[in-house]
Amino acid sequence: MYAMPPTESYKLGHGATTAFTPRIRSLYAHVPFCHTICGYCDFYSEVFDKQAIGPLVDSLLAELACYETAHAFSVDTIFVGGGTPTTLPPELLQKLLTKLASLADRNLPLEFTSEANPATVTPEVAAALVNSGVNRVSIGAQSFDAGELQVLERIHRPPQVAETIRIARAAGIDNVSIDLIFAVPGQSLASWMRNLDAALALNTDHLSCYGLTFEPGTPLHRQLSEGRVRKVDEDLEAEMYEATIERLAREGYRQYEVSNFARPGRECRHNLRYWNNDGYLGIGPSACGFLADRGLRYRNVPDTAAYVRAIRAGKSPQIESEALSREAQMRDAAWLGLRQNRGIDRATFRERYAQDFVDAFPAAVEELRLDGLLEVDDATIRLTRRGLLLGNHVAARFL
Repeated sequence: MYAMPPTESYKLGHGATTAFTPRIRSLYAHVPFCHTICGYCDFYSEVFDKQAIGPLVDSLLAELACYETAHAFSVDTIFVGGGTPTTLPPELLQKLLTKLASLADRNLPLEFTSEANPATVTPEVAAALVNSGVNRVSIGAQSFDAGELQVLERIHRPPQVAETIRIARAAGIDNVSIDLIFAVPGQSLASWMRNLDAALALNTDHLSCYGLTFEPGTPLHRQLSEGRVRKVDEDLEAEMYEATIERLAREGYRQYEVSNFARPGRECRHNLRYWNNDGYLGIGPSACGFLADRGLRYRNVPDTAAYVRAIRAGKSPQIESEALSREAQMRDAAWLGLRQNRGIDRATFRERYAQDFVDAFPAAVEELRLDGLLEVDDATIRLTRRGLLLGNHVAARFL
């Protein structure tokens, strides 16, 4: 097996060095298998292959074991995504999840999330999740409208969302999140609000509401190019988004990130690590990681067979690795932090990067402030309501 040194000297902001063992607080594992590949999805995933499941799980555990020799673990957030992790047979799912849970710091409250698609959570799968320590599920509902699900090439039926949540809660998982997509071709404001009504009726704690994107290389993008589907009008999409913010606020959900809404205390702590530009370890095919202590970002090969071959040959599965400069880290902290409704805390930014946010990006801050996209005061820099609608434009100014 490939080896990583247990201790290294890492450069700090002003050229000093220190020797330490990096501490991992957040862990992501990627399980790429799905029963079918949805037409809009550009995440790395593969159609379920029964013969590939065992080798993948063994390779995930082997990759993790490598990191255990080089890092101290004090994990308090774990996220297993994909793909659809709940396509794994219960015994192999539990084998993987139990190992991940063993790295948790027993003195800290653990948030352990598994993604799931409707109709993939049987009572046996739910038991495997709970027995392994999973206490949060994120369910890819996307829509409660059969016609919209067909456009998105989802294979579940709307009633299966409620049944999946019922099974998860019966097993003991009370922290449930639902993913929804708006601006689906053919969708109206009224049909989108019916989707929100259906999600709210299930009394979930967290909602992720994303505007549909047509990513190059996906079947849905090809359909758009060929004129077989049409994008929702931009003004209508903006109306859907603003209506979402207003409706969920009335129902007691706090918008804490551009696309994410939660009841108080139910924000996804793992995703907050990403948006705060904190470190996390990623394992599995196509997984990314960020070792913040040394500013190192990496990405694994996005191919399950190639990933397994690399692990079995004792080689690193990484295909990209970059030590980010201080400036690059500040840029990442800017566009990620501004996704959060609380925005950038200037004192925290100064403490971390030895420079005030405004001094680091004077032109961008002034331009975006004058355009009405940023609100700037002595303590905080955050998006305005108009800035939320044009978040991609704001992010581009810092990338």
